[in-house]
Amino acid sequence: MITRQEVLEYGLTFEDVYIDTPFHDNNWVLLRCKRNKKAFAWTYEKDNHIWVNVKVDPEWRDVWRATYTAVIPAYHQNKKYWNTIILDGTVPDSEIKRMIAESYDLCRVSK
Repeated sequence: MITRQEVLEYGLTFEDVYIDTPFHDNNWVLLRCKRNKKAFAWTYEKDNHIWVNVKVDPEWRDVWRATYTAVIPAYHQNKKYWNTIILDGTVPDSEIKRMIAESYDLCRVSK
């Protein structure tokens, strides 16, 4: 998974999700839960790669960061609860999908 389109298509497979572009900068495209309007994946291009911010359980935050150099503290978000995945081809698709799914689950239940 290295493109924004792949991330968006995967995110749309979850129940009650929509794409949002809330900023005046079209580089930022978000996936949100319809019920509470919480974003669970923030996609943007930076340094010639697509970056994806995902919410993370703080207990897993550092595991992901230690396992993959392309998973870093979230760009422009709370680094305690969010990670950034740089889609440079080094993180397996299954792990990217797992992180996106976990972010969806965390955001879906929050008010």
